[in-house]
Amino acid sequence: MIRIVTVASALALAFGACQTVAQDAPTATSKPAPTPAPAPFMGTTLGDGPWDFNSATGPIHVEVLTRGLVNPWGMAFLPGGGMLVTERPGRLRIVAGDGTLDPEPIGGLPDIYAAGIAGLNDVVLDPDFARNHRIYLAYSKPNPSGADEQALAVARAVWDGGHALREVEDIFLAAPWYGAQTQPERCCGQGPAFGSFGGRLLFDGEGHLFVTSGDRNYGEMVAAQDNHFGKILRLNADGSAPADNPWVGREGARPEVWSTGHRNPLGLTVNPFTGDLWETEFGPRGGDELNRIMRGGDYGWMSVTQGFHYNGEPAEAVSKVPGKIDPVLAWGPPSLNPGNIAFYAGETFPGWQGDLLLATFTEGLLRYDTDTQGMPLNQPEILLKDLGQRWRDVRVGPDGALYLLTDMTDGAIIKVTPAEG
Repeated sequence: MIRIVTVASALALAFGACQTVAQDAPTATSKPAPTPAPAPFMGTTLGDGPWDFNSATGPIHVEVLTRGLVNPWGMAFLPGGGMLVTERPGRLRIVAGDGTLDPEPIGGLPDIYAAGIAGLNDVVLDPDFARNHRIYLAYSKPNPSGADEQALAVARAVWDGGHALREVEDIFLAAPWYGAQTQPERCCGQGPAFGSFGGRLLFDGEGHLFVTSGDRNYGEMVAAQDNHFGKILRLNADGSAPADNPWVGREGARPEVWSTGHRNPLGLTVNPFTGDLWETEFGPRGGDELNRIMRGGDYGWMSVTQGFHYNGEPAEAVSKVPGKIDPVLAWGPPSLNPGNIAFYAGETFPGWQGDLLLATFTEGLLRYDTDTQGMPLNQPEILLKDLGQRWRDVRVGPDGALYLLTDMTDGAIIKVTPAEG
């Protein structure tokens, strides 16, 4: 049954209390002690739908397009309709234009390390996919030597529309290998080595492939230039480093790096109106961030954060540190756990043109009005929170509708369009 739900203004006011405009953040000495962290938000069973909800620009219609996915992580729209969808346990699925899930996963994927939040992450099509049929996958790769170590990898393959990949090859492997056998003494109560891989992929308009690489819960490594931990990378389509990357030519530095100082970056998009690169990342207890990514920028992790370390140890600094770029927005505690982001560009929702859309695990889908530079304005409108889902990904489809993935073991694809009438 379709039901109408009004988004209460009280929700937005309550949410605004945990959102900080990062440049106006207090100093480290003035931050109050956080309350104990709540249990992780695991989500609730998704109903049958469809649903109609009121929004600030008119009613929206929400339907379940596809069911039967397990922790879906990333999606790529196909030229002829439909999409490819990754499942974190290590499967690549075909979804038809009407939402029908092909029961047979695509074979031929590389060996994938799937434990905790590690596994198969994003999928993107080559800019020349119509001609070369190439796709790219980000995933957690086990060390082939047999050591209990892993690395973020990017694989390239040819997919002809059937149920098998061919010409599969790793074009990039994050350094160094890291896992149970290589864990040193670390500060701050950081988590296990099988966390914080990053893994979001994005092609820009010039054919460069951006890759987000997490800190592997070893934040002390991020400030060093000789590794890929906690960095956003910029590659050529063959995995090589473009000659104009900011760290090319620095002795001992990794030439693939575009920016550094990130914890676990899981959202990445280009604003189609300005060409700017934007990113979201998980902080520790609080300190989730929205960043506009600058070439060669240092975003501070792990010495600068608006979150709290898990063992209660205070951060070295909160904001306004010379040489470090503060986030555009920061949240928590409690954390909202940001997923992917998108700027709306389409005709289906004319009232949303240029708006920033942020998928979250705990606060639904957030819609921000923006200025001409894409900077978010005021408090967000909270959408879809009543569905109780962990929203992993949000995309603007070729038809102008919104498509979202739920990060659940009984995962789904959700489609959002204007409601009739």
